[in-house]
Amino acid sequence: MARAVFGVKCFSYSTSLIGLTFLPYFVTQNNAFFESVSLPVQIVFYGIIGSFTLITPVLLHFITKGYVIRLYHEATTDTYKAITYNALLAETSTLFHQNDAKIPDATHVFTTFYAKTKSLLVNPVLFPNREDFIHLMGYDKEEFILDMEKPSEEKQHKDEK
Repeated sequence: MARAVFGVKCFSYSTSLIGLTFLPYFVTQNNAFFESVSLPVQIVFYGIIGSFTLITPVLLHFITKGYVIRLYHEATTDTYKAITYNALLAETSTLFHQNDAKIPDATHVFTTFYAKTKSLLVNPVLFPNREDFIHLMGYDKEEFILDMEKPSEEKQHKDEK
């Protein structure tokens, strides 16, 4: 999945660069097509086309900036190192302690947890050791242990009434 994020970002950046490179050429060649249209309409038209070439990579980076491509766990210090991509496709690392990981109260589409103040999206399937993910998310603590018998007993009492 990490290669997919890198590939999609590279493709988006390259198509935007190509689009911005050829935009002046299209402006000069389409004068015959737009000769009956006023200058403000032409400016709006080319502005919209040009802005899409800039908005797409920015939006893509905003969506994928917290996607963790690799996550390392140091068991002796109970710290984690999350590797993500920045806007220039360079790897950046975020070092945090397990206590710094906060699970959001409401579910967010692109956030699994917050490490200090940075939102991170982690695919739990890609963890080689499932226990590391359970420990990171705090599911191994007592407060997350679910008692499955209580809800079924309450349901039986409601059904009997």
